Amino acid sequence: MSEFDAIVTGAGPAGLSAACLLALDGRRVALVAKDHADATDPRTVALMLPSIRLLMHLGLWPGQLKEATQPLRKLRLIDDTGSLFKAPTITFDPAELGEEAFGWNFPLGILITALFSRAQELGVTFTGADAASVHTGAGSVSVTTTDGQRLTARVALAADGRNSLLREAAGIRTNRWSYDQTALATSFTHSGPHDGISTEHHKTAGPFTTVPMPGNRSALVWMERPARAAELMELSGRELAAEIQIGAHGALGLVSDIGARRLFPMQGLVARDFARNRIMLIGEAAHVVPPIGAQGLNMSLRDAAEAAGLMEGEDDPGAPAILADYDAMRRRDVQPRQQVIDLMNRSLLSGFMALETGRAMGLTLLSQFGPLRRAAMQYGLAPSSNLPRAMRAAPSGPARLAN
Repeated sequence: MSEFDAIVTGAGPAGLSAACLLALDGRRVALVAKDHADATDPRTVALMLPSIRLLMHLGLWPGQLKEATQPLRKLRLIDDTGSLFKAPTITFDPAELGEEAFGWNFPLGILITALFSRAQELGVTFTGADAASVHTGAGSVSVTTTDGQRLTARVALAADGRNSLLREAAGIRTNRWSYDQTALATSFTHSGPHDGISTEHHKTAGPFTTVPMPGNRSALVWMERPARAAELMELSGRELAAEIQIGAHGALGLVSDIGARRLFPMQGLVARDFARNRIMLIGEAAHVVPPIGAQGLNMSLRDAAEAAGLMEGEDDPGAPAILADYDAMRRRDVQPRQQVIDLMNRSLLSGFMALETGRAMGLTLLSQFGPLRRAAMQYGLAPSSNLPRAMRAAPSGPARLAN
């Protein structure tokens, strides 16, 4: 048996970030996972400023990561539903908050590889095998891996996804639901400039979102009805390029050079407790949301930073009081965001005039009332207070990160 201060299961960005933060605090950390990255995953992730500050805290930013990423200089919402009550186009500008960019868009594989390398540098122990069974006791958690390794620690962080084995071992139940949507993720080249603007077209089957990448290239998350998404997946590169050009209304010019593509069924999940029995839930073990407003991974990284911050300097990192504080803090952040995202998504899918009108009125208010728009931007970036220490801005003022 190998003893550690903390065990992290799952080697996605949230799990790797949690392991790095704990190791920086001098903890002996084991990361239980078979693999650390999927090189074929075509997705990119938009990390907002608090998440960028977390990378700075870990010593990963700006460095080489910055060369492979694209600053998000503006965010634009376009009502493309064809509804009778159409909302005006809204452009969110970080200059209203005194910032130069909302954040950066990262290819997922590059981000995971950088976090994995940093975890190795910090002395995190990698099992190279997934968790097979978990046992929780009064003072410890033990994990047995698929190749027979047995690990024990005072606390475990479950970053092992929406079907989390650790969550089940902790006895935590979830609320789950599915949407009549599938997301197509890919990337493409375009002849016109994107100007660092991420554009979310709200269509009747869900958002069609283009996110800028370096050069004249953008990532795409296209949410469609499942049958239509399956049809798009079978198109040739040239045919899909034509469909993307139509979907973007030609705003990016001629579309070509379609990258790898993959379909993701849209689901929602929220844990009824975020911590119990010396287990804390991180990322999709705790919450799953549709890709609207770039909230998913940014919430997950706040999970990791919050958990590590609460444990900092504590003799017993899995003490009931720490778990209770974590549950309360994450519940206050996650649940309201999840409700807003769910309502926005359902309003696009419903076809009910009352919901469409309400959505259009809300977006009109955001467009016309500056203080409300700025509050929405601040809320989209992160909670206005109580950010984990690793994600806070320097006391001297906003960090100039977009040079």
